[in-house]
Amino acid sequence: MPGVTCALFPVIGMFILTSGRTWSSDGSVILMDQEALNTGLKHGEMGLNESKGNMYSWVTHTWNTVKGACPHGCSYCYMKRFGKQSELHFDKKELETNLGCDNVIFVGSSCDMFAKDIPENWIIRTLFHAQEYPNNYLYQTKNPARLIEFAHELFYLDRVCTTIETNRFYPKIMGNTPKPEERATAFSKYPFNRFLTIEPVMDFDIDEMIELVKLCNPVQVNIGADSGNNHLPEPSREKLLTFIGTLSEFTQIDQKRNLDRLIKTW
Repeated sequence: MPGVTCALFPVIGMFILTSGRTWSSDGSVILMDQEALNTGLKHGEMGLNESKGNMYSWVTHTWNTVKGACPHGCSYCYMKRFGKQSELHFDKKELETNLGCDNVIFVGSSCDMFAKDIPENWIIRTLFHAQEYPNNYLYQTKNPARLIEFAHELFYLDRVCTTIETNRFYPKIMGNTPKPEERATAFSKYPFNRFLTIEPVMDFDIDEMIELVKLCNPVQVNIGADSGNNHLPEPSREKLLTFIGTLSEFTQIDQKRNLDRLIKTW
């Protein structure tokens, strides 16, 4: 594509082509100044949050424009450990953030940006700001039906992911989220590469769970366990190992460190 500066960088054993891109009003891509991106933050700009704790090993930073109590209300949400959340809001100051370049940024790590009640304008403004910087972005949601609405704004190299913890629906745990089969059906319609996260993995019916994963047709499945001592229903070691073995026959698996608690024998 004319006028685009591209670079290769490795993520999980793969090389992903990333491009410095700014979208003009007609939807075309124009050249970005790479030197300006590498000179650091300008006065008044906010910094990125480096990924810490139980984050994906391949994510370098997190960035959140939508803040406050997530509409999904999952019982195990890690944000609840920080106490009562503020009212849901859009933090305009985050649009001053210099996102740099060659980063892997998890956008919306603290609140599902694509939840049903999130205003469309908040999502659009976040996506447009991200598109000004040549990074690889992760967008993860438990409401993948909304991803279809924004497929034009999501660059085809961005990592788009849905979470399916189990094929079963545990209403007291999953709150206001769509049911697992609804998520899988909606996600199967997303036109670009799909990533699937099974975390925190909860007890499942192995055949039905495998069918949900196949319906999503992901290029990679990330699997992790509850790390917040939330007393969730969990699969046995034998069931989990059988499940992982079957998945590895048709997709790439990334096991998070917290999964050791369920699969290792000490």
